Amino acid sequence: MNDTSPDRTQNERAEQSRTEKELSQALEALAGGVRAAPDAYRTARGEWLRRERRRRLVLAVLIAVVFTLATLIGLWVLNQAPSDPHVIFSGAPVTAASGGMSAVSG
Repeated sequence: MNDTSPDRTQNERAEQSRTEKELSQALEALAGGVRAAPDAYRTARGEWLRRERRRRLVLAVLIAVVFTLATLIGLWVLNQAPSDPHVIFSGAPVTAASGGMSAVSG
């Protein structure tokens, strides 16, 4: 079934430790043979700066396009309104001196 004896877990730890050491040694040997180009940093930084400038330019263009479209749509909607004057209130103006509240309720 489920064997959780101390010997088994100790063996597993030892095996894992040995595997980690072998992997570490292999990676160190691999990394030891790698030599960076003399101008690798300058090249990588230049590419990163170009990508950053491009991202900012694309974002600025996108913001300008969205702002322009929103403005044009707003002007078009405002232009679609009918030009005849609208009547908001159709009754005679009610003032407080003429007893507006009693006239409305009565």
